[in-house]
Amino acid sequence: MRPGSIVLAALTGLIWGVTAMVVIGVTLTLVTGDVAQPQATAAGLAGLVSALVLVWRQSTGGAGAMADRGLSAAVLFVVLMVASFAAPFGLSLGQHSLWQGLGLVMFVAGVTGANAICLGGARLGAMSRYEREVVYIRIAKGVGFVVFSIIVALPFYVMIMTSLKSQQALLANPLDLSIDVSQGISGLFRSYVELFTQFNFGRYLMVSAFVSVATVVLTLLFSVPGAYAVSRLRFPGQAFLARSVLLIYMVPAIVLVIPLYAVFSQLGLRNTLTGLLIVYPATTIPVALYMLQGYFRGLPSELEEAGLMDGLSRIGVILKITLPLSLPALASVSLYVFMIAWNEFLFAFMFLDDPDIFTLSRGVVSLNSSEVPRQHLMAGAVIATVPVLFIFLWFERFLVQGLTAGSVKG
Repeated sequence: MRPGSIVLAALTGLIWGVTAMVVIGVTLTLVTGDVAQPQATAAGLAGLVSALVLVWRQSTGGAGAMADRGLSAAVLFVVLMVASFAAPFGLSLGQHSLWQGLGLVMFVAGVTGANAICLGGARLGAMSRYEREVVYIRIAKGVGFVVFSIIVALPFYVMIMTSLKSQQALLANPLDLSIDVSQGISGLFRSYVELFTQFNFGRYLMVSAFVSVATVVLTLLFSVPGAYAVSRLRFPGQAFLARSVLLIYMVPAIVLVIPLYAVFSQLGLRNTLTGLLIVYPATTIPVALYMLQGYFRGLPSELEEAGLMDGLSRIGVILKITLPLSLPALASVSLYVFMIAWNEFLFAFMFLDDPDIFTLSRGVVSLNSSEVPRQHLMAGAVIATVPVLFIFLWFERFLVQGLTAGSVKG
């Protein structure tokens, strides 16, 4: 038996015990509104002992994986309760008993599962370098996944919970992000109702949807023939054009906005949606052209040559052969352009002054004042985020397929 294997198992349990306790403790504070004091030392000790028991059972050939994990979970729970004096979250058992019980279940299940995944197949004996590195990689991947999930989920949780609070509750305790179900459905969603009835958010949604869809259409109208020309036709400067389409991104948008502001003011395009529909496609066409030309190059040219021999014109080949085969790439480009136009703020902020034509991002910023309650600002942020989030999740398969399909030429 090598001490190194024992140390590795103990370190794994310690890391997962402390990580799970801190995450669940913070979550409990956010959910209940009472400040929890997670006992990280007790949790680390419990995770350590639990991991050693799990590896010991695996080394002696226990009754099976489920039985080994069950024993490890029982030891974890007992050690945690003893080491924390039956207060693992720093709260008495009478406070929020349901939430504390749920937190304990999540802690025991999470730590036991993480130990089983990281230490699967480990033995209290000689471990090769490869076996140790596998454990290290599993720990790093697990901790990275937890940290990334928290970074992504926490702002959304704070944003949503704040939008569901009343002004009185926010003033009484700004850190209390629990849900007060006693105010009913109408009370919980009062901020959203007021946004549409008092702050014209329905029109902001319509304007953003129109501008985003129009940007997608204009971008595809210019980028599809441009990408096809660069990938299929032969003309002087073709290689230079193919490599230089992304040069516009070398110039920061903040540098362009001032001269554009001056030019659009003189031409009467400032404070109009027409101005946005000139700027947005100009910034999205280069990247769309770059993405599509890689995909078009991956399509078999023999299919297009056969279409030309059958009497189709070049336009007919594009419409009847190239575009139907390019639907994944077109879907991914459309989604990418739509997200850019939907979330764009700088040009909308500089060019638009009339509230009747505000985009959603511009409308949300207009709520950021001392006269507008904070829950309305958070509700506006939720409204701006949720639609594009659902659209992205729905079309994600097309995005991945479209981005990778033109990367390898058969």
